[in-house]
Amino acid sequence: QVQLVESGGGLVQPGGSLRLSCTASGFTLDYDAIGWFRQAPGKEREGVSCISSSDGSTYYADSVKERFTISRDNAKNTVYLQMNSLKPEDTGVYHCATATLLDYGCFQGDYWGHGTRVTVSS
Repeated sequence: QVQLVESGGGLVQPGGSLRLSCTASGFTLDYDAIGWFRQAPGKEREGVSCISSSDGSTYYADSVKERFTISRDNAKNTVYLQMNSLKPEDTGVYHCATATLLDYGCFQGDYWGHGTRVTVSS
């Protein structure tokens, strides 16, 4: 059965860095993309970044461009999100999920993990 497991969250000061990992297992079909989605206190869930499973194309939300980098290791079936120059506004629970990647955004699919919490605070 399909399973997605996230890790790497924690407490970090503003300006610091974290690397999140998402490892997938149980896939029997190819998926369009894998994405990271977050929900902050008092805010709706938003798409942060996605990476295509076919050509490696990527999407980033405007709020994280030039600070976050998404990458994929196909041999390990793992997607990473390198988060630099973190701001308090980045605080939230981060989930990875199967996704559809379009020119204007990425959209969560049928499978997602339980999430990992990121807290950016002094």
